[in-house]
Amino acid sequence: MTQGKLSLANKASDGSPSGQALVTPAPPSYEEATAGTSAPCYNDAEMLREFTWDDRNIRRIFIRKVYSILMIQLMVTLAIVAIFTFCDPVKDYIQTNPGWYWASYAVFFVTYLTLSCCSAPRRQFPWNLILLAIFTLSLSYMTGMLSSFYNTKSVVMCLGITAAVCLLVTALSFQTKIDVTSYQGVFLTFCLVMFISGMALIIVRPFQYVPWLESIYAILGAILFTMFLALDTQLLMGNKRYTLSPEEYVFATLNIYLDIIYIFSFLLQIFGRSHD
Repeated sequence: MTQGKLSLANKASDGSPSGQALVTPAPPSYEEATAGTSAPCYNDAEMLREFTWDDRNIRRIFIRKVYSILMIQLMVTLAIVAIFTFCDPVKDYIQTNPGWYWASYAVFFVTYLTLSCCSAPRRQFPWNLILLAIFTLSLSYMTGMLSSFYNTKSVVMCLGITAAVCLLVTALSFQTKIDVTSYQGVFLTFCLVMFISGMALIIVRPFQYVPWLESIYAILGAILFTMFLALDTQLLMGNKRYTLSPEEYVFATLNIYLDIIYIFSFLLQIFGRSHD
């Protein structure tokens, strides 16, 4: 037994270039193996590549969450519009106190910028839902006050038209093979046309009332935000060129809700009749 061990040691020493026995190197320590590396960091694009929207369950949950929150927002807005339209004491109070409108506009503007430009507040629960609730209440007040200056039948008719347009656009966005998200140049051009028309309306209106210019502006606005509704719906679907991250359910709800409110506001300017 001893001779066999010596013969193996001699063979190992003869085969090595330096005449020494071969020794298996020790594995590196954890500090040596992890030196110069850092923890993985994922941004939105990598998150989308990781999910790749192949898991239909994730997409269904995301869409269900967005439309559940959207239904609550629309119900709150509809209730406030109904109170401001059908209740005469409330209508008289808000029309004689325009300061509340400007206060709600300031709250709307601040919350909108916070949710749109800051990713941390709109992703952190429950602050994202709190900010979204404040945004919904402020915009609902503004919409209700705008509706109070129009005839009740006109408001109901515009609500019906808005509901029909939104349902039709949503159904077409889910069924069509046209990728609306790839037509960003068209949206940019339309926004520029709207901006120029708005500036012209601001300049001309103090000198002379031009009703047809306001009608053209309202028609362009209704068409533009109908297109934005189709765009935001396809961003929500996730099977087009550009998609939203599954974490951006508040941002998706914010965009679709804002599109619907603007469509109703522009339709009210087109078809609505003001009180005598």
